[in-house]
Amino acid sequence: MSARDDDSEEDTPVQNAPVTERSAWLRLFIIPLLIYVAWIVETFLLGGQGRLFQNPGATGILLYTLLDCILLGIIVPVMYLRRSFRSGAVNMHQIGFRPAWRTWPIVLVTLIVLLPVSVLFNPFGTDRMAFFRVFLLLLPTAIASVMVCVVLLGTHVQALMRSGGALASICAGVIVTAVLFGFTSLVHTPGLPQQDPLLFSLCTGATIALFFFSVRDIYATVLLTTVCLVFGLAGQVSQPALESALPAISAAACLATVFLLGVHGYFSRKYATILVKAT
Repeated sequence: MSARDDDSEEDTPVQNAPVTERSAWLRLFIIPLLIYVAWIVETFLLGGQGRLFQNPGATGILLYTLLDCILLGIIVPVMYLRRSFRSGAVNMHQIGFRPAWRTWPIVLVTLIVLLPVSVLFNPFGTDRMAFFRVFLLLLPTAIASVMVCVVLLGTHVQALMRSGGALASICAGVIVTAVLFGFTSLVHTPGLPQQDPLLFSLCTGATIALFFFSVRDIYATVLLTTVCLVFGLAGQVSQPALESALPAISAAACLATVFLLGVHGYFSRKYATILVKAT
């Protein structure tokens, strides 16, 4: 597969540019990792430090969503992904932005699996609305986590290790994603289960990474990630605070989703993945 850029001349991939091992590590690992570090620091400052998810407030949720989830969690990774598209390091298929005819069936199957699990094993008992409210609360975080940990770092590590073969490169992407996501969960939701919280987070990260690299769909991965975060945070959220901040939480969830859809539309207009048959 190859990435094609339909935009102006400045977005045309540079052919036969000399690529050293050092520059490859810089472009495909160091810079994405620095973006992750900036995002995780802001996540701690705006979310984890004040236990925002355990005791959500309208102002805090909106500020966190705008600065952390949208600015550093979506916009900055997208700006860097444009460069990776031009260099041919990644393409639309690899980062999980697929055509609608490919996305809808995967999302539907994911929902069919997740809905019964969420109902039968609802950590809030029979209160299904509590599950839905926490789902909305954590949706922007899930979108940003998938964009930074999986779409940006996971796929770039895969590209970095591509010379070792498909299995080795995908395994490297899964491992890096699992570790980074595991650490992220401890930062933005420090109230995760008290027994082996790191193990719980790493297992969750590995599950999400394996799922993404299997289906290559960002929307289905966001759904799975959000549900996993809900189960992890169950019992830690103040329900009265959650209910009072619900309008802001709903607005934040809608805003993050709109930005994600906007990114998909932007990439779809400018880039395409072309299947090339081997001859």
